[in-house]
Amino acid sequence: MIVDPLRLRRLTEPPDATVVLPGSKSLTNRALLCAGLAEGRSELTGVLFSDDTEAMLAALTGMGAQVEEDRPAHTVSITGIGGRLPAEPLIIDARQSGTTGRFLAPLIALAPGGGMLDGHEQLRARPMSDQLEAMRSLGATLSAVDDRLPLSSTGGGMRGGAVTVSGATSSQFLSGLLLCAPLFGDGLQLEVADELVSRPYIDMTVDVMERFGAAVERDGYRRFGCAPGIYAAQRYAIEPDASAASYFFALAAMTRGRIRVEGLGRSAVQGDMAFLDVLEQMGAVVRQGDDWTEVVGRDLRGVDVDLADFSDTAPTLAVVAAVADSPTRIRGIGFVRGKESDRIGAVITELERLGIASVEHDDGLTVHPGEVRSGVVSTYEDHRLAMAFGLLGLVADGVAIADPGCVAKTFPTYWDVLEGARTQA
Repeated sequence: MIVDPLRLRRLTEPPDATVVLPGSKSLTNRALLCAGLAEGRSELTGVLFSDDTEAMLAALTGMGAQVEEDRPAHTVSITGIGGRLPAEPLIIDARQSGTTGRFLAPLIALAPGGGMLDGHEQLRARPMSDQLEAMRSLGATLSAVDDRLPLSSTGGGMRGGAVTVSGATSSQFLSGLLLCAPLFGDGLQLEVADELVSRPYIDMTVDVMERFGAAVERDGYRRFGCAPGIYAAQRYAIEPDASAASYFFALAAMTRGRIRVEGLGRSAVQGDMAFLDVLEQMGAVVRQGDDWTEVVGRDLRGVDVDLADFSDTAPTLAVVAAVADSPTRIRGIGFVRGKESDRIGAVITELERLGIASVEHDDGLTVHPGEVRSGVVSTYEDHRLAMAFGLLGLVADGVAIADPGCVAKTFPTYWDVLEGARTQA
């Protein structure tokens, strides 16, 4: 049992470790959905089992997909519904999972009997208006207060066609429409109205769709098209989670240690691997093979970087910046105020709680390095804040993490893996 707050112990020497991480949450939920909608039996390996993916698995089972799990082996076999949604209303609990909520929202409008999509209070607070506006323009009948969850639909009215969607708030809105597009009677022709954030996640969506047999046409990040059809069952291997890896790459950089992550190398498809480029700019050494990556820490300098395409690493970079030798400016992430927490305001508040000065900007923040002091970090039910600030507890005395169990959203074994890196020091 994890004690709340979790009091961390400063490292006595730099880590020299190799870690094996769970599968990518982003790839797991995309592959689960495509397999659940497909015709036939799919075999997924490297599956992440966490709160977010449990929400997706439960939703697919509720739609009629047959799911067999081998949790010790991290595999799932799914016999999909062949694109045929059940006649009875869909009742979907997305819990705290933004991917589950945004990816499955179109299905309750497509299903013959409609349905209801709801989730945890935290997910209810997150914006969905851009996606719901697009769905209504495609014929969906929706009911929601202030365009937030809970969301209900009488169903059967969404045929697809041409739609323009804002990409400025979340790429998940576009991914949800694209992932469900093969079920639209008229297919989907999607145009992005403005600058798209988190673009690598759209690449990931298209890649998984195509692996499951969908034909996706695209013009860069401006236009996408998908004809009606049915996904085909596949064998699909899910690579380790690059967002999870960022914490261990960061730890090596912060401590002048060496940490290698197995299973993630030059061929990785996840956009958060770009975090390695930032660590290199700060002075760390990055080495890669085809299926491994390691970071070796050196003296760190501040940087000025745009994280719009890999914003989940912003809290991680903020804590790395706290121990650099000069300020770090993080740009392009104004939209993360609408994530699980306000990831600009919350990060600033908690850095200052630990004695690190920072300044908020419209599109991000500037972190001024300093001596980290003791304190209990509030985590706002946000797994990424808990994991990022946990790193400061390994480089300074007296740091504790409130609600450490919130990491179960995407990385239930995080504290064990972090402790394992310590024991290899």
